[in-house]
Amino acid sequence: MASMKPKLNKKSGLLEPGFQFYDSPEPNLFRNMYPYNDIPKLIFNQRIVPMNLPEKIYITDTTFRDGQQARSPYSVKEIVDIYKLLNKLDNGSGIIRQTEFFLYSEKDREAVIKCQELGFRYPEITAWIRARKEDFALVKSMQLKETGILVSCSDYHIFKKLGWTRRQAWDNYLAIIEEALSEGIVPRCHFEDITRSDFHGFVLPFAHKLMELSKESGIPIKIRACDTLGLGSFIPGVVLPRSVQQIIYGFTNYAEVPSEQLEWHGHNDFYNAVPNAVTAWLYGCSSVNTSLLGIGERTGNTPLEAMVIEYCQIKGSSGGMNLKVITEIAEYFENQLNFEIPPRTPFVGRAFNATRAGIHADGLMKDEEIYNIFNTTDILGRPPIVVVDAHSGTAGIAAWVNSYYKLAGKDRIDKRHPGIAKIKKWVDSEYASGRTTVIGDAELEQQVKLHLRRVLTLRESRSE
Repeated sequence: MASMKPKLNKKSGLLEPGFQFYDSPEPNLFRNMYPYNDIPKLIFNQRIVPMNLPEKIYITDTTFRDGQQARSPYSVKEIVDIYKLLNKLDNGSGIIRQTEFFLYSEKDREAVIKCQELGFRYPEITAWIRARKEDFALVKSMQLKETGILVSCSDYHIFKKLGWTRRQAWDNYLAIIEEALSEGIVPRCHFEDITRSDFHGFVLPFAHKLMELSKESGIPIKIRACDTLGLGSFIPGVVLPRSVQQIIYGFTNYAEVPSEQLEWHGHNDFYNAVPNAVTAWLYGCSSVNTSLLGIGERTGNTPLEAMVIEYCQIKGSSGGMNLKVITEIAEYFENQLNFEIPPRTPFVGRAFNATRAGIHADGLMKDEEIYNIFNTTDILGRPPIVVVDAHSGTAGIAAWVNSYYKLAGKDRIDKRHPGIAKIKKWVDSEYASGRTTVIGDAELEQQVKLHLRRVLTLRESRSE
């Protein structure tokens, strides 16, 4: 590859490394960091780029596209129900900005029409297609304003999957993108497998070309940076193409992609989906793409509910979103879709704010703030709960009683109450006999009837 001339950065006024398209005769597979027969390597060059959090940041959704590739397809009614919940969660804030749909089957298109008929502004309905003319015809037929277009950018995909050269990929992608522009439709270009791509030899030149077309057409071409295998790293100083910071910096500073036209799409193969998405925001990417409960290919996508909470942490408020709908969404998936959410899943699992340890339960009983992450009752509609097992002790049992029967103030049961001691004796006998499961609510209710009649009297008086 010929040496690249330095390029003047208009923002900083400094000369920085340039980039140019390189039609490599052989695929660059980055075997120094991706040996395949070994764990991928994290290589450092200690290059640190500045944070640049956009003024406005957004969350987009792929529940009906990437999310459907990891489970049984949703019915039309289920898609409409979930779309309504997304709108309810957004609550008119415009933060849950968009959601994308397949268009290939009659059912896919019916679901889009049903959702369009609701007339919601947010999340905006968009499509996802391959870079094929027959796919784009579907977008036109549905009269959508924006569509994602698959723009695979790593040599793994260009050479090995598509059987093209980089030049052929460049030309084929541009043909569909230019057709979208001619129809006044916003192309959202999905740079697939960006964390295994030649960033300076293909990604930046192609992004720069797209920005030229954007200026000429007056249509804001978007770029979605897709960490298809979850190989991106948020750790400072990691080399490209794995560095999330340097990917975002490269787009905004070298290819001059406006932050509002840039989006991050991550997977969780290395447990980094959430920190990578947060990093993308912090370094200049306006939107992060998510799916509900993180359901997606292999280990899944960035969970939408996680990024809602991260938004609140970064911005200092919910921005108008209705966070209690997160609990409604979890209940819908479990009760209507028979989807089993692992109980300890943050924010949505049945036991995410449950405690078992007696010493924790004792603290929870004195003041729930000691062991609860935030006021989950007011914010998510999920009060902290206590699970009783062999390690709960009298404090854990008393905390369960107070929580389960909603006892407050002078009505609360103290762990030193004789009835609590009797229930503990029964619990201990269960585990001494070889029990390995937790004590169920129904079992504990029976013990309360035997040893804490006052609690039942209090409940009856409240219901009158």
